[in-house]
Amino acid sequence: MTAELMNPAVIMSIRSLELRAKLVVDGFRTGLNRSPKHGFSVEFSEYRQYAQGDDPRFLDWKLFARTDRSYIRLFEDETNLRCCILLDISSSMTFSSLAWSKLQYAATVAASLAWLMNRQGDAVGLTLFDDQVRTVIPPRYRPGHFRRLMTTLEEPGTGVQTDPSVALEDIARRLRKRGLVILISDLLSPVQKFGDGLRMLRGCLHDLVVFQVLDPAELTLKFDGPRLFEDLESEQRIFADPDAIRSEYLQRLDEHNRMVREECETAGASLRLLATDQPLELSLAEFLQARRQRR
Repeated sequence: MTAELMNPAVIMSIRSLELRAKLVVDGFRTGLNRSPKHGFSVEFSEYRQYAQGDDPRFLDWKLFARTDRSYIRLFEDETNLRCCILLDISSSMTFSSLAWSKLQYAATVAASLAWLMNRQGDAVGLTLFDDQVRTVIPPRYRPGHFRRLMTTLEEPGTGVQTDPSVALEDIARRLRKRGLVILISDLLSPVQKFGDGLRMLRGCLHDLVVFQVLDPAELTLKFDGPRLFEDLESEQRIFADPDAIRSEYLQRLDEHNRMVREECETAGASLRLLATDQPLELSLAEFLQARRQRR
């Protein structure tokens, strides 16, 4: 995989979402030295007591000789990771100053993460939401499941307003075993409710990774000349000169993002801001870091 292919413009020009995800994962080298082989990686992790049905090849006979008890060696990719991806499909996610929208970029991030987890043998699920939970695919690792995820992400639909708290609270009720929850959203919603959802999920001992996806134009407000701006969720319109309002706009955006960071820090969530012109593999690096920290 060449550096050119990792350019998001090249990746996003590919029509097939599954192929985009495959190219992102195949091009990502860091952290992939733990690839599974027959369900196991080569890196030893820990022991647990042998149970009926375990593969006797992984019994530690030296430990048995010392303790007179049977223990099996666990390896880092003996899958017990359950991951749920929460994808924002609200109207604001359809905004774009590029050839692809925030939603298309976010769906590619979600597909790339799902592809990577599938390769590692992890159970992955998907929730689509706006101000309501629209679609739920529980985390699984079985034949046909990955194809279902890709099909859903190919045509996620478009919702209305953004409220990540509804998805966070819903998954807190559904995910009974400890897992990793990945939220992908522009987070253009009231921060307090978002924080309440994070704390509820963290209270259930789940690990959290948050990807805030914003278009470069949203981060800079660099438009040529006065124009009509429309809120894609409320449909409110305002005619303004970007040069005249840029300073106040950026100040308010910085304050909003500061509050988002504080809520994530309070809840122990890992936060990564992704501009839609940035390489998609940044999301994989953040995921692998979170995966290592939870072991």
